[in-house]
Amino acid sequence: MAHGVVSGHPPRGFGRLLYRLPIALYRWRMGWLLGKRFVLVEHVGRRTGLTRYTVLEVVNHDPTTGAVLVASGWGRRSDWFRNVMQMPEVALTVGTRRFAALAEILGEEEASRETCDYARRHPLAFRALAKLVLGDAPSGRPWECGDLGRAVPMLRFTPVVADGR
Repeated sequence: MAHGVVSGHPPRGFGRLLYRLPIALYRWRMGWLLGKRFVLVEHVGRRTGLTRYTVLEVVNHDPTTGAVLVASGWGRRSDWFRNVMQMPEVALTVGTRRFAALAEILGEEEASRETCDYARRHPLAFRALAKLVLGDAPSGRPWECGDLGRAVPMLRFTPVVADGR
């Protein structure tokens, strides 16, 4: 497998509309229907400067710090990922809770550990993601979660507290 290459392509047309449907749920104040497994990320477009929205699956959540981990299933070429890398100050909505956060990219080793933990907690979702990214359904080999963790960039969104930390 090539390092950091996602074999799938972002959806277009009707498929894109379906992927963006959860944004409407958040706009209608019904984000709670998606629970804590999804997060609405409000970010700034790197070219337009306009507010943009994307809904992502939460890979992990740290209840002590409130940090949220997400993966960029379409890799580093994803528009939302490129926007956030250019301007890491974002607003997140998880369920009904909205807060400011700062994004940082995880290193490959930490991303691999988090991906393996995700594979253990959500085996069906992991298999679907691995098939999309690796181009093949995982066979259960232990290194596959590490391969996926190295191929897919992962971000940590850390809440910004009132004093700016």
